[in-house]
Amino acid sequence: MATTALSQAAEKITIMVGGYEKQIYLPAKLAESLGYFKEEGIEVELLNEAAGVDAENQLLAGAVQGVVGFYDHCVDLQAKGKFVESVVQFSQAPGEVELVSAKNPEIKSFADFKGKTLGVTGLGSSTNFLTLYMASKAGLKAGEITTVPVGAGGTFIAAVQQGTIQGGMTTEPTISRMVKTGEASVLVDLRTVEKTREALGGTYPAASLYMETAWVNAHKEEVQKLSNAFVKTLRFINTHSAAEIAEKMPKDFYVGDKEGYIKALDAGKGMFTPDGVMPEDGPKTVLAVLSEFSKNVKGKQIDLAKTYTTEFVKNAPTN
Repeated sequence: MATTALSQAAEKITIMVGGYEKQIYLPAKLAESLGYFKEEGIEVELLNEAAGVDAENQLLAGAVQGVVGFYDHCVDLQAKGKFVESVVQFSQAPGEVELVSAKNPEIKSFADFKGKTLGVTGLGSSTNFLTLYMASKAGLKAGEITTVPVGAGGTFIAAVQQGTIQGGMTTEPTISRMVKTGEASVLVDLRTVEKTREALGGTYPAASLYMETAWVNAHKEEVQKLSNAFVKTLRFINTHSAAEIAEKMPKDFYVGDKEGYIKALDAGKGMFTPDGVMPEDGPKTVLAVLSEFSKNVKGKQIDLAKTYTTEFVKNAPTN
């Protein structure tokens, strides 16, 4: 049966992941390793791209059919007249933290970042908007902090070690690596729904599978199969321990510290939705952040209903 399903599939689906070793994007590689794409009879190729902004450009150019990245790109792109929607919402919290370098013990709150340089993955990235938003909430004015793009993983760690940045926003497993060595500590934690609500005033739908609306409408069968595979993956995350999930991941994702990887996943897996459904209050929080800091979104009318769909996740089998 699988072969007939495969022969009916219109084409291979290529999905670009904004850094697939990041735990926030874990469902992409996990779905592949659990064999859920194959089970649905679809051929999916995952490509790795460190910054979400570049992934978005690849999608608009038609080089890939989907992106595993932050939902806020769907809001941002609508402001530029491009219609892109989150088809499966992976998480309801960013899964990011603001780290502060151990070289700067005087920094005790976000307000203390005044005059400092902070690392973000890229300048049009979610980490940049979130950093600026939290700075503004802490009473800092535009220009009182500088954000620089330092990527994630090794490049982020090097920027802290060299003192190029005094803090920065990053994800697991980078967070645990830096906390373990004592080179940085967590200043603001956006890994759980509760802490995210505290810091941002609501749930913040982050990691998602987003696709161009026109492509989705023209390929409903493939999108449904893709959604089925991801909903099944989210259910697996929700019903298995961090250790069981880690077993299914490529060994090099542990960066030499499997125990640390499991611990980080255990602390952060609550960010994932159990069913791929967009949290109701989420899009409004994202719009509030972007309306303040994205030059594209500021002052624009955004139809949030067009930035996501729950049609496919709600039709996914529940067994």
